[in-house]
Amino acid sequence: MGDFAGLSALTPTYLHQIGLLDQVPGDSEDIPFLLKMALDKIAFLPFGLMIDKWRWEVFSGQVDPAHYNEAWWKLRQEYQGLTPPGPRPADAFDAAAKYHIAASVPYMRYFLAYNYEFQFQRAACRQMGWKGPLHRCSVYDRKDVGEKLNTMLAMGQSKPWPEALAAFTGEKTTDASAVTEYFQPLNVWLTKQNKGEHCGW
Repeated sequence: MGDFAGLSALTPTYLHQIGLLDQVPGDSEDIPFLLKMALDKIAFLPFGLMIDKWRWEVFSGQVDPAHYNEAWWKLRQEYQGLTPPGPRPADAFDAAAKYHIAASVPYMRYFLAYNYEFQFQRAACRQMGWKGPLHRCSVYDRKDVGEKLNTMLAMGQSKPWPEALAAFTGEKTTDASAVTEYFQPLNVWLTKQNKGEHCGW
């Protein structure tokens, strides 16, 4: 919920509504704004997923203790394109540098939160009848949206999570297409900028 509120609070529309911007920037400012947002939101997703991918491989026995570090860097390479800064000793345990690994705290909640915030943003904007780009939609001072959000939150754990999700979004499943929709103008721009380039590792 906090991520969703924060996402809406970063929109130029909202910043104009509360008087921090004299005017809403024009479309020409969308790409810098979305690039900054993508560096915060999109760049996290592969890391957020690979943390628990590694944990699941360990807990399932797919990776034995002698290969913990090797499996860690294999996933870092696959999902993030990162390699260790130099050769790693056989007894290294680099994964434990991440608190959630050392403390055995599941990480999937963060990965899902980064998806849900966009799904909630899209649902709120649809409820308002917003017709513009998703990244420009502000839910500021929309009591109708707040009431529907409160209905979902009031359920607490009394209902299965798909029912709670549907109470606000109208959808019973996690749907990452809202992330794609939010960053669609940036994707179009990046596709054009990278034409003829090989992207990846």
